Amino acid sequence: MSMKPLEHDRRYGELDQVMRAYLGRPADDTAERRSAALDAYLRHTWHTRPWAIAEAERQLREYSRPPPGRLRLRLGEYYAIPDVGLPESAIQDWLMVLADHLKQSVEDGEVPPPTTPQTHWEWHARFPETAQLLGGWFSQDITDEFPDHNAAIQDYAATTDPQLMARLVGELRELLALPLGESDYALAVAELGMEVDPPEPFSYGAWLTSVAADLAT
Repeated sequence: MSMKPLEHDRRYGELDQVMRAYLGRPADDTAERRSAALDAYLRHTWHTRPWAIAEAERQLREYSRPPPGRLRLRLGEYYAIPDVGLPESAIQDWLMVLADHLKQSVEDGEVPPPTTPQTHWEWHARFPETAQLLGGWFSQDITDEFPDHNAAIQDYAATTDPQLMARLVGELRELLALPLGESDYALAVAELGMEVDPPEPFSYGAWLTSVAADLAT
């Protein structure tokens, strides 16, 4: 039978976070240079869960040592590395390169400075409740469920815990504080799951500002 969630998280939980950071990104790390995906993982994790980086380094090394048998893989008793565009024969060396970069970052105290998210994973890791709102209430199906954008916002407010709603307001204000232009806001909301345009006459930035103000009250 497959691993239980507690066992999975103990053995592979942080490894899985590192692998998720490579979603849609090339695994082009070398011994001399980190990939954009690993930079994004380090940037977000240093500023939110710095202790997890050492755990990720340990799990990467542990995983790369004993190759799993086919039976363990078939039974789901071993973490299956997602397709990162590398041949299977190169995966073990790549994981060790990642572990070395994480170790160096911790030992040197190299904390990447905050910046605008650079990858899909980083957008969702930094703004999870915003992704919940935009991806859940503002998909292409919005016209089948709500008469307009305001009705969707009201439904979110009526069905969401006030503490989560307060977290969303904080995330929106943080998003609006980033040095973004209007085209950047359009990219940001698309990364976070929004599939429709803001209501007229709002721009993306103005609509996000309006949503934050409405939900704050």
